[in-house]
Amino acid sequence: MKTFPTPSIIVSVDPTNPGQFFACCGLLELADRLWPQTNGYQAAEAWFDDGRFKIRCGGTLRDLLAKAQQIQFASNSDEESEDGEEDEGEDEEEKSVVTPLEIIDPVVVRLDWWQDINLKPWAGSMNARSIALAMCRAIDPDNPDPLNQSQVVFDVKATADVTKGSKPPKPKPKEPFHFDARRGANALGRDAGFIHDTLKKKWKTPMFAHPVVEFFALLGLQRSRPQPTKKPRVYDYFTWTNNWRCQAPVLPLAVCGLLGDPHACGYRFVNAFRTGQKKHKAYMPASRLPLGEQS
Repeated sequence: MKTFPTPSIIVSVDPTNPGQFFACCGLLELADRLWPQTNGYQAAEAWFDDGRFKIRCGGTLRDLLAKAQQIQFASNSDEESEDGEEDEGEDEEEKSVVTPLEIIDPVVVRLDWWQDINLKPWAGSMNARSIALAMCRAIDPDNPDPLNQSQVVFDVKATADVTKGSKPPKPKPKEPFHFDARRGANALGRDAGFIHDTLKKKWKTPMFAHPVVEFFALLGLQRSRPQPTKKPRVYDYFTWTNNWRCQAPVLPLAVCGLLGDPHACGYRFVNAFRTGQKKHKAYMPASRLPLGEQS
């Protein structure tokens, strides 16, 4: 009788939510770097199983989330400015310089996958470092269902050290990257009744984000890119099963359905424009690929 490894991390996942899917890839990515193949332990490996993502590694879910919460990013003068979400005149298609994001602790990772502007959902004028930092600090390590953690996320600058006796600054809500399809599906102007990003700051209303999804999807997409289709901003990705469980270096093959797993399930999503200026995008809910398109 065939036996399967016992996972040390299990999270609930909706595979039709591309943000959750790529966040799972990010969870494996961080686990692989935190607990490499040493002292008799095998490298981290993971698989999807009936609405759950399972990782066998040398740590626990709380360990993983606690490390993510305290991640440190390298400072970059090009990323220190405030978000320019109201810069409606920017033509992102003409932006040729991509400022990478450097994680320096507790692991070292360079993130720059958003050179593919068709896959990138946030506007070029938005500060990727400050968004990532806010999402990390909002992570609750004790949440047993992290991909469903939902809250208003605030800018880290609002909670920075305050001179003794001075009044703390008013917390400023932080917009997410828009990987999570629950946010994306309701981010279009026709859904909300107005275009949130084009409002003046004083009229903007705080909206809930999913910080674990937003940060780990940002991390996961560095290695785990979806398969482009013939249509712009439309992508496919695939889950894989226990019989074909994979380690982080194999994620590019797994995500594109190239493991040879006969039970792999394919999904297609759109990185859709959500404003008339066509600079803000959001990942939309994915649809299951027909059986004829699974391979």
